[in-house]
Amino acid sequence: MKMYLLSLGAGLLVGVIYSLLNVRSPAPPVIALVGLLGILVGEQAVPLVKRLFSGNPVTVSWFHSRCVPHVFGELPIGADHDHAGVPNRTSTRETS
Repeated sequence: MKMYLLSLGAGLLVGVIYSLLNVRSPAPPVIALVGLLGILVGEQAVPLVKRLFSGNPVTVSWFHSRCVPHVFGELPIGADHDHAGVPNRTSTRETS
C-alpha cells in the first residue's frame, strides 16, 4: 500500500508543478500509459543484455523470475479473497 501512496503522491506533485508552470499534461492518458509500459519493458533490457554478455543463458525461468515481477509487480489480493488453494507467494524481487 505504501508504494501506491508514494506513486499517488508523486503524480500529485507533478500535477501541481504542471499547474504552477501553466502547462497541460504533455500527452493524452492512453499515450502516457503506453509510454510508461515502454519504460518498464525497456528497463528489462539492461539485465537481459548483461546476462547475455556474461555468457549465461537467458532461460524462461530466469526471465520469469527477474523480469516479469518487475513489469507486473505483486498484484493486491482483496481482503475477502478466499486463500484456500492459493500458495503462499513470497516476493521474487531481490533487496539490496
